[in-house]
Amino acid sequence: MKMNEILFCLLVVLNVCSVWAQPKTLKFGKNGDFKIVQFTDVHYKYDDQANSQIALDRMNEVLDAEHPDCVVFTGDAVVSNESFKGWDIVLDVCIRRNIPYAVVFGNHDDEYDHTRQELYDYISKKKGNLMPVRIGDVAPDYVLTVKSSTDKNKDAALLYCIDSHSYTQVKSVPGYDWINFDQIAWYREQSKTFTENNGGTPLPALAFFHIAIPEYKDALMEDKNRMFGCKAEMVCCPTTNSGFFTSVKECGDVMGMFVGHDHNNDYAVAYKEVLLAYGRYTGGNTVYNDLASNGARVIVLREGERKFDTYIRIANNEIESFVTFPNSFY
Repeated sequence: MKMNEILFCLLVVLNVCSVWAQPKTLKFGKNGDFKIVQFTDVHYKYDDQANSQIALDRMNEVLDAEHPDCVVFTGDAVVSNESFKGWDIVLDVCIRRNIPYAVVFGNHDDEYDHTRQELYDYISKKKGNLMPVRIGDVAPDYVLTVKSSTDKNKDAALLYCIDSHSYTQVKSVPGYDWINFDQIAWYREQSKTFTENNGGTPLPALAFFHIAIPEYKDALMEDKNRMFGCKAEMVCCPTTNSGFFTSVKECGDVMGMFVGHDHNNDYAVAYKEVLLAYGRYTGGNTVYNDLASNGARVIVLREGERKFDTYIRIANNEIESFVTFPNSFY
């Protein structure tokens, strides 16, 4: 076996091991629901707390209204120096409510005084985090299991948390980076293992990352696809396609993908029977945002079903774009 093949296999093994270290058990409630709040693009600035405050106000309002089972931050949460202090403030909205949370990074999180690895290590040691301890030189992708409401040993759903990186390293391909082949191989291995352990039936799953994949743009080019929500800017996705969506279709577990990055988009559209959705911009007036109110996306899984509800919650406890996947789209 060649050295690069050995290194590739080692990376897959290390990523597989990461799921064994999920710090806290997630499970469906007695009513058969599991609720996730997605905060995206908080854009908190420790050196501009006045303009950042609206983000904290909205996050507190959303969590008080929703009482979710977990929170997922999909990138660009803290965008200033003193980033550890910024993360302390942002994550405190979850910590003091004892709501477990997971984080994937965006293209801006590590542009200040700490690297991606340093940020990951800092967050993964904080109370309530769901992130496995980092093994190796990179901030890992990881998958969270949601247990059955009636059997603590039975996996009932999966939440894939994936790093979509920042900017391309290939000079001839401009723009944003893509989900890499080793990450796709990791996903396929995870999906295969969970499917085999479930008697050959893929578990209902969702995927969370920061930068939209090209299929978000492709979906809008087909008139038959129903879109709910706001599209007020172009889809800022990679200019080349690494094939993550194709692997999702082949594996058959992921029902929906949830991203951020494009602050003026919060739409959801079904594409080839997978929901492609943006979160609602959560941040304050520290960077561009043209929507009427900041907010969050809420997702409610149903145990034993390949079905979920999702909607946007904004200021004054208002709800927008409530849909049920797949019923609302076909």
